Amino acid sequence: MKTIPLIAAVAAASAFLSATPAEAALPAVQITRVYYDSPGSDRRSNASLNGEYVVIHNTTRRAIDLEGWQVRDKTGYSYEFGPDVILGANKKITLRTGSGSDGASTLHWGRRQYVWNNDKDTAYVRKPDGRLVDSCAYNSSRYDYKNCQ
Repeated sequence: MKTIPLIAAVAAASAFLSATPAEAALPAVQITRVYYDSPGSDRRSNASLNGEYVVIHNTTRRAIDLEGWQVRDKTGYSYEFGPDVILGANKKITLRTGSGSDGASTLHWGRRQYVWNNDKDTAYVRKPDGRLVDSCAYNSSRYDYKNCQ
């Protein structure tokens, strides 16, 4: 008679524990948005270049040193984070394509040409050793951005 409550308790614990690894499978650093078609005409002005960007989110409760990490597109354009880029716990950082002043929540790629195709592309975040951390693909010229995750 005591077997049934024990089986029910084990089943409940098993269901609870199986949810935990799924949550742990989420990447610590996620791409949350790719704004791939900046507003207005694509004339390569710095304002237009900075209108396209990628937002990266640290989903953990600890700061992550992004030195050597890369953001890439499918073509191979690559941005490497420098030595002083620390992404705080549960914080986001925006990487803009053009030039500007870098700060705690915004960095600039410094390019004079667009990175993200206006119809389809993929954004990747990779660790210094090249391991893929997260990616976000889009395939639409109907919208200007893609929310990921």
